[in-house]
Amino acid sequence: MKITELDYPLPQDLIAQKPLSERDRARMLVLNKQTGQIEHKIFSEIVDYFYEGDMLIVNNTKVIPARLIGKKTTGGKIEILLIRQKEASSKNVVWEVMTKGRYEGEVFIDEIKAEIRTNCDGKQIIFRMTPQEVKKLIDEKGFMPLPPYIKRKPEESDRKHYQTVYAKANGSIAAPTAGLHFTEELLENIAKKGVKLREITLHVGVGTFKPIKVENLKEHTMESEYFEIERALLEEIYEVKKKGKKIFSVGTTTTRALEGYASERYEDMGSDEQKVRGRTDIFIYPGYSFKIVDALITNFHLPKSTPLALVCAFCGLEMVKKAYMEAIEKGYRFFSYGDAMLII
Repeated sequence: MKITELDYPLPQDLIAQKPLSERDRARMLVLNKQTGQIEHKIFSEIVDYFYEGDMLIVNNTKVIPARLIGKKTTGGKIEILLIRQKEASSKNVVWEVMTKGRYEGEVFIDEIKAEIRTNCDGKQIIFRMTPQEVKKLIDEKGFMPLPPYIKRKPEESDRKHYQTVYAKANGSIAAPTAGLHFTEELLENIAKKGVKLREITLHVGVGTFKPIKVENLKEHTMESEYFEIERALLEEIYEVKKKGKKIFSVGTTTTRALEGYASERYEDMGSDEQKVRGRTDIFIYPGYSFKIVDALITNFHLPKSTPLALVCAFCGLEMVKKAYMEAIEKGYRFFSYGDAMLII
């Protein structure tokens, strides 16, 4: 499959710049992957698509305020995006980072000195501090890492809005945005229908939004991302499927964790009797056969992106293109703070 097949024309004014004041009032395009039928709903109406015995699985990762503004020794500013922690000791913490420009050397973040350097593992920032001190610095001085297509500076309100209501496991540098539409009340209403609500963790890293730079999708390599799944949940999943009920996955990150495990496309990172812990680099694109997920709740994704490839794998390229064109025609809001799509 060629990357050009994942392209589509999108008016810039449809890229959502701010969240809705009420999460569950987003619009929701419902696509039946068997018939191609499309319905237009409000997200809170998703309750109507569940049946007793179904399972809803969410990604409980929590976005850290991973964007730091540093000052170079020359006095200029440098933007630093924390990717993942590499090392930590009582006096030394190292994070993998991305920065604008090729600067190396000392930086000051709110008068706290750190060092940026590059080695064979890429660019890193070194804090001569305890892990607790570094966490406090990030929490207090960091900004939410809004994606570049949101053309404004992060605001204090983004700390709440760019986070799911069930976020608890610190570690992501981007939100699992399909989950942003859920409220606690909506989740309660879904549970009242006899739906099993369950959580997994996948920490969203650069793998989810790294652009595809090859012409042939088969040649693209995903950056691996850390995930955790309870073994008891895996047993429950297979029981639900055995009974003919549906597994609803919230977002492409939840889907990648589940399917990465089921496809045995992961590196074990210390699994035990209670949990599977691993890093998955699974790249799901058309031709992939889904092993766990029956229904997908997602947002509208960037052209030529890996999440869009996953959606096309789930219900077919032509069906997705038709749905996207109808969403554009009807003025849906796109990307992270945009509207939702339910594929059943």
